[in-house]
Amino acid sequence: MPRAGLTGVDVVASAAGLADEVGYGSLTMGLLAGRLGVRPPSLYKHVDGLADLQHRLATLAMTEFGDVLRDAVQGQAGLDALTAMMTAARAYVTAHPGRYTATTGAGFDGPDDPLLVAATRVVNTIAAVLRGYGVSDAEMTHAIRTIRCTLHGFAMLEASGGFRWDADPDQSFDWMIGFIDRGLRPA
Repeated sequence: MPRAGLTGVDVVASAAGLADEVGYGSLTMGLLAGRLGVRPPSLYKHVDGLADLQHRLATLAMTEFGDVLRDAVQGQAGLDALTAMMTAARAYVTAHPGRYTATTGAGFDGPDDPLLVAATRVVNTIAAVLRGYGVSDAEMTHAIRTIRCTLHGFAMLEASGGFRWDADPDQSFDWMIGFIDRGLRPA
């Protein structure tokens, strides 16, 4: 019997927290049920299985990520917007590594999929920052991919403890932003 008052939103929110704690790859229906104090079959009232839960988790994370980026860049331009966006992305990924991992490689279920809507918002925010540098439409896809790869790589390495030598990651992050800024400026 489902726990009284448990909702689909509760299930996904709990899954997000659990993914951040144990890692996205370790998230199971049984572990989530234990967290919520229900038996695993009770979760199926709220989600259609692990794949559906993962898709909903990716949607939640992409929506949160889009909100964070949008809020960070509002009213900013150029280097200020780039710095704000990259700093906000780094903070989100390091605070929520499990749920962020859910967004990587998640597929879309059609043109009305909320995950696609959320992902489009993220891409549009990055594009807005890049337009401030004068990136042409012909180069926009390449520039967005470069920014996403750089953000993803740095933040995921940091979140997984990948920076273990003497150099301060904050200094490396600042250097990286400066490097990207110089590369985006017209020659």
